[in-house]
Amino acid sequence: MNSSKRQLSYLSCGTGNPIDDCWRCDPNWVNNRKRLADCAIGFGKNAIGGQNGRFYVVTDPNDDDPVNPRPGTLRHAVIQSEPLWIIFQRDMVIQLKEELIMNSYKTIDGRGANVHIANGACITIQYVNNIIIHGIHIHDCKPAGNTNVRSSPTHYGYRTRSDGDGISIFGGRAVWVDHCSLSSCADGLIDAIRGSTAITISNNFFTHHDKVMLLGHNDDYTQDVNMQVTVAFNHFGEGLVQRMPRCRHGYFHVVNNDYTHWEMYAIGGSANPTINSQGNRFLASNDHKEVTKREDTPDSVWQHWNWRSQGDLMLNGAFFTASGAGASSTYARASSMGARPSSVVGSITATAGVLTCRKGSSC
Repeated sequence: MNSSKRQLSYLSCGTGNPIDDCWRCDPNWVNNRKRLADCAIGFGKNAIGGQNGRFYVVTDPNDDDPVNPRPGTLRHAVIQSEPLWIIFQRDMVIQLKEELIMNSYKTIDGRGANVHIANGACITIQYVNNIIIHGIHIHDCKPAGNTNVRSSPTHYGYRTRSDGDGISIFGGRAVWVDHCSLSSCADGLIDAIRGSTAITISNNFFTHHDKVMLLGHNDDYTQDVNMQVTVAFNHFGEGLVQRMPRCRHGYFHVVNNDYTHWEMYAIGGSANPTINSQGNRFLASNDHKEVTKREDTPDSVWQHWNWRSQGDLMLNGAFFTASGAGASSTYARASSMGARPSSVVGSITATAGVLTCRKGSSC
């Protein structure tokens, strides 16, 4: 935790959620929007987004030309070379024709408007850094591609077929996704692959989806051994099947999340990931009790992986199959943030997902 950043902006809202306590009780949040960038914790805590840039107001929900986007559109905003804090003039549904290819140092801030990115392509964070995505509904994302798409004011290029992820992080660094509501996409809701790291996924509400979150490209892509991801204060809700998250190679801190539905498993992985599960609440269904799954790996191999459960609350017969011998150096190197007791998970995740923020009152 970056103590200097947190002390700068801590407001003691009393929610018990350390991210929300940093900014949510400010009734003047409209004029203090950039305070949010001081509030991240976990491995993505240094993601500043567009904090050092000007505000850009999206006025036009259309996405008519992915190569030459019109000023006032979300696509025109995210491709700019300068840092930008992107906000929205009004409620809107943005149906993207092609992937939204983001440039570095951007914040997409949906507070104060009801913003949906839906029914088309969605967000791609590829080989860029310092991205904040906050307060956006992302759903019904579809594959796109086999066409040209602009990624900066000076470059556009041919994009092959995308998977249809809600948010795809590909070689990205310093990324924070907070208070978004995600559901019903063609592939993953949030996937981070190909050397992505320094990521925090927090306060989101996930529903109605099969493969929720993939962290790690494939078993052979060993560069992901340096991946570090914090998954905190999220609500994994109804209609979810698996991958909350599914991990490969890296270090994954899964802390103070509320799991109220899984049809196969909640947390899984392969290729020797380190998984530190702390202070989560797992409510099993009558049919699926085990929280964990090792993918296509013999017991003799996965028994040496460091998968730990500390302070988790297991309900209705839920159980976590731990592995690894003692507190290894791999484990000791990073607890990305402190865990609250699992008994308070219900209250600190009660407002997961997009918040209702109105000018003149706290969110």
